[in-house]
Amino acid sequence: MIFKRVGVGRPYPDHGLTPKQWAGLPPRQLRLDELITTKDTLDLATLLDEDSTFYGDLFAHVVEWRGEYYLEDGLHRALRAALQQRHVLHARVHTVVS
Repeated sequence: MIFKRVGVGRPYPDHGLTPKQWAGLPPRQLRLDELITTKDTLDLATLLDEDSTFYGDLFAHVVEWRGEYYLEDGLHRALRAALQQRHVLHARVHTVVS
């Protein structure tokens, strides 16, 4: 199993972070098997594109809510890591307090 669970949608409240605010969060390592996805489909072209991070953040975006880690952005990065037999992903983590 790659992820803890495959989810559909964001169960947590809107955090309202801008790309600049995400960029201000320091990246840290998370195990892939701790992550719950917020998407159940992937654009294969994005996964295979070597320059897929050219216009975006180099790190995945994860929201911590109620003790769970939700992969909000960066599913292609996480799957690429899994295909390379890596068990961790570098991600920016934002904690939502409800």
